Amino acid sequence: MHSLYTWLIIIHIFSAIVGIGPGFILTTIVKSAKTMPEIRQAFAMKRNIHIFVMIGGILVLITGVCMGLLQPMLFQQGWYITSMILYFIALSLGPTFLKKYSSPIKEMIRDEEKVQVPAGYQEHIQKLLRVEYLENTLLLIVIFLMITKPF
Repeated sequence: MHSLYTWLIIIHIFSAIVGIGPGFILTTIVKSAKTMPEIRQAFAMKRNIHIFVMIGGILVLITGVCMGLLQPMLFQQGWYITSMILYFIALSLGPTFLKKYSSPIKEMIRDEEKVQVPAGYQEHIQKLLRVEYLENTLLLIVIFLMITKPF
């Protein structure tokens, strides 16, 4: 059992690096794009990187739950429960607010003939970035809790 738990920790850490790590850069990629070609390229890069974020994020969740099942005392630890709750909140932002705020932007950039940045782009990107910053903050708190195990 100890060996399986050790492997779960290794997979968990690598999954966090591969999955959660790149997620922190997604805001920078989109924020730095100013022209329509740059915006299109930024969102294409974001889509490609997001695949790693999704796979790593799912593996982090699965391995975290499996570690809890192997060591049920984790379910009595405040840091573990708080981390799980915050992680579920962060995950729920994807299909809700992130999708809601990215859909109009994707619609704007879909039209390849648009050369000028549409008037509503800045408003939509600011809403999207606020949610992404919130998600990144939640994930940083989760990482902090897992490292320090303060309670």
